[in-house]
Amino acid sequence: MMEPSRQEFRDAMARLGAAVTIVTTDGPAGRVGITASAVCSVTDSPPTLLVCMNRTSSLNPAVQANGVLCVNVLPGDAELLSNTFAGFTGADQAARFAEGSWTVLQTGAPALEEAVAALDCVVEEVVEKGTHSVVFARVQAIRLGAKRPALIWFSRNYHPVGIPE
Repeated sequence: MMEPSRQEFRDAMARLGAAVTIVTTDGPAGRVGITASAVCSVTDSPPTLLVCMNRTSSLNPAVQANGVLCVNVLPGDAELLSNTFAGFTGADQAARFAEGSWTVLQTGAPALEEAVAALDCVVEEVVEKGTHSVVFARVQAIRLGAKRPALIWFSRNYHPVGIPE
């Protein structure tokens, strides 16, 4: 049996909608943030997230060295901020954090004030798999933002989703 090609796999994943987040960290290895859609819940007891990071990402060594991260779920109107943290604008890390309003919760990782939700975590385990590091992160604090549409990535494009109450 022949394995699917890399492109076939990527095309299939483009049809899997995912929340757009900015994953951040801060500590001895520096303040770093990137746009990520490979984030999901693992369990609610204890509250744990799974975050996949490309091994070549600037975030990867910083998260592993700092031991903390914050997953910031973007609102539906945050395409520019997403593109900035994805590196599409050419902004360095300092310029990225000049966009938006940032604070911290418990761990010291940057939390976006405009986020639909911010989940502040400590790194519990990292598993290396293929081109990525799979991080299991235990949630230490949560800040829920205003109820409004969130941003998802589907079919290689942004889409706001959800109806404000």
